[in-house]
Amino acid sequence: MKRRTIVALAAAATIAVGGTTAQSLIGHAETPAATTTSTVSTAAVKALPSTLSFYADPTSGPAAWVRANAKDSRAATIRASISTKPMARWYGSWSGDIRPAVNTYVTAAAKKKKTPVLVAYNIPGRDACGGHSAGGAAATQYRTWISGFATGVGKRRAVVVLEPDALADLKCLSSSEAAARQKLLAYATAQFRAKAPNAYVYLDAGHSTYVTATTMARRLKAAGVTDVRGFALNVSNYHTTAEETAYAAKVNKALATQGVSTRRYVIDTSRNGKGTNGEWCNPAGRKLGVTSRITKNATVKQPEARLWIKAPGESDGNCGTAAGSSAGTFDPQLAYNLVKGR
Repeated sequence: MKRRTIVALAAAATIAVGGTTAQSLIGHAETPAATTTSTVSTAAVKALPSTLSFYADPTSGPAAWVRANAKDSRAATIRASISTKPMARWYGSWSGDIRPAVNTYVTAAAKKKKTPVLVAYNIPGRDACGGHSAGGAAATQYRTWISGFATGVGKRRAVVVLEPDALADLKCLSSSEAAARQKLLAYATAQFRAKAPNAYVYLDAGHSTYVTATTMARRLKAAGVTDVRGFALNVSNYHTTAEETAYAAKVNKALATQGVSTRRYVIDTSRNGKGTNGEWCNPAGRKLGVTSRITKNATVKQPEARLWIKAPGESDGNCGTAAGSSAGTFDPQLAYNLVKGR
């Protein structure tokens, strides 16, 4: 099984020798089916606005490391290729009071006339298959938390990726736990529809080699994909854009058989410049993918955005080319290697 490490940065990073310690977590993929009462959308969603551009977080792990290590021989390369680029900010239990935390970040982006990318990562039983980021809120707390998240976005424009690996990890839950998770995700999608009407929200849908498209389509429908814009693929993984585009087509075809209209989708390109070598944890020889950008006038067969959802240079854990590191720690050598493709 291939695992995918997810990193969640706090607003202020802790700088340490050799890297930035971030409050971070992980994720994976697989699942059983559930049902939902979501209303099926009947019209294809229009492409993202051609004027949309993404916010570069000045407090990201890479940015914090560069500021603290300006004299490091790798700093200029990391600054030019990574730390100044738009990437997602992750939110979970480490984020404090979620509504003002989200509001502050979305407000900062709005002042720059940019669109922020945010990730909600606090589902109960998080990272059920891998355990590196085990945790998450209790079910009752999660409902309050995700409602506050959506309220924090409000009527502003933002991209939100919901709960990486939550649907892909269902195989590691009991049938009752899986059903409860589906209901929580359906609640989350309904909250964003009601409270953040201008947000572009995507349910995480794993990646092309982890769960069959038919299974994932069933899970997406149960989780309320008809209440949001669509789904996200390849989060914190290495699969090529072409591979994930082909998978998205299969997912949409499977959704159609269930009466769900074609959904838009985005792909994480933060580390897919050379595709995967079959390893998931800090593998050697990988490379940055294209920076965050929309596909102008995208057809429904194209990813409407390529996004850096995983922050390049953050470790997947104590493994691979970053042995001795912990998940979520910014490793400058990992970042440098991604720039150089080695």
